Amino acid sequence: MTDLAGPSRRVGIDVGGTKAQGVALDPAGNVVATAHRPTPRGDGSLELLIEALADLADELGCGDSIGVGVPGLVTRSGVLRAAPNLDGVADFDVAGLLSQRRGGVVFVDNDATCATVAEWQLGAASGTDNMILVTLGTGIGGGLVANGALQRGMNGFAGEFGHMVVDPDGPRCPCGRRGCWERYASGSGLAMLAREAATGRRLQHVVRHAGGDPQAVRGEHVQAAARDGDPEAIAVIDEFARWVALGLSNLTNAFDPEMFVLGGGLASGADLYLEPIVRWYGELLYQPHLRPMPRVEFAAWGPLAGAVGAALLASLR
Repeated sequence: MTDLAGPSRRVGIDVGGTKAQGVALDPAGNVVATAHRPTPRGDGSLELLIEALADLADELGCGDSIGVGVPGLVTRSGVLRAAPNLDGVADFDVAGLLSQRRGGVVFVDNDATCATVAEWQLGAASGTDNMILVTLGTGIGGGLVANGALQRGMNGFAGEFGHMVVDPDGPRCPCGRRGCWERYASGSGLAMLAREAATGRRLQHVVRHAGGDPQAVRGEHVQAAARDGDPEAIAVIDEFARWVALGLSNLTNAFDPEMFVLGGGLASGADLYLEPIVRWYGELLYQPHLRPMPRVEFAAWGPLAGAVGAALLASLR
């Protein structure tokens, strides 16, 4: 487990598509300050991002080190090789440039890896030595802890679970392949399943929540209709839960974790999703009656998980 002794304040920043969220933790792991900046876009955005990160660190009272979580492929040395929501990224040395800008040591990792650290050390998986985090957002990210150690892989790219292929003839993924798990089991996947079901005048209650346009249906509309008790919306959530459980079953066969923590934007609907996910997981898992069932819980830190985990990175090195 992470040793929080040391600096009186640890700062972490999570860079998202629209904003960079920062937190400061005290030695007990409590959030004592938060701040955020818009994520720069367009010309010069990468240079402006470094300035925004430095300003956040200064506002939060950063000491000698800072942790940053960014979306995409991050090397062990803190270089961002590719990112889905940042303009012009190609071998962007976040750690080196931010350290040069403000001094001190900078630790950089993938945002889902940072969220994994937060939930493992101070969240839903605290006290667990073998766990997997799966973020269910626009896409799917993740992280893995095995035998009490965070697993980054040889290059630092471990945890890209969303691009496991679950249907080679399925819809095309932004990554260029077909049938990736995140096409079905993310927030975008839920919306796709709902739009398909909305053809032929089905899912009328969901469509009303979307303003009457079946092609405008999104996951939140399905969730709203399900909360109204609409049986067709509940059926779509059940189908979605089966796809989530399919991926969890595959990950269990590969890694044999003690528990899964589900995070990301869909965590706000945990009361709708958890029961069908666990039910389908029990049906799809290999030999469920001959093995301990891994626990499945939703994340404790919510939207702050990435920043909290980033603040803890220095203690893991």
